[in-house]
Amino acid sequence: MSTTMQDLTIVLDDKPGTLAKAAEAIAAERINIEGGATINCGGEGIFHALFKTEQDAGSAKRALEKAGFKVRAQEPVVVEQAQDRPGEVARIFRAVADAKVNVEFTYVATNTRVVIGTKDVQKVSEALGAPTITGARR
Repeated sequence: MSTTMQDLTIVLDDKPGTLAKAAEAIAAERINIEGGATINCGGEGIFHALFKTEQDAGSAKRALEKAGFKVRAQEPVVVEQAQDRPGEVARIFRAVADAKVNVEFTYVATNTRVVIGTKDVQKVSEALGAPTITGARR
């Protein structure tokens, strides 16, 4: 079963303590990070942080910017509940591929959930069997 949540793309300096400072800015606002991933890309760090609601993401974004961080994007993502077993992510990504949707980024969140960033959130949700706008399941 998939849901839609919010992802922030946060730019980090590539030096010790920067990720901790970003996480502390979010924690100071008492906002839970539901999942996340960091990568080093071209001399800067990129931190994808997952939030349950648009309000939480907006509050985290403001806290990060106040702390001096650049937030490159705030966008909806599909979050799919997954089983912790071989082939599960292959099943998820095959459904997305069969729907002919490009995945821009992905990472694992707490409670065995797979986060999928894409320009077509609705199509990915439908491909994974989420209720459609009419309420029918595929």
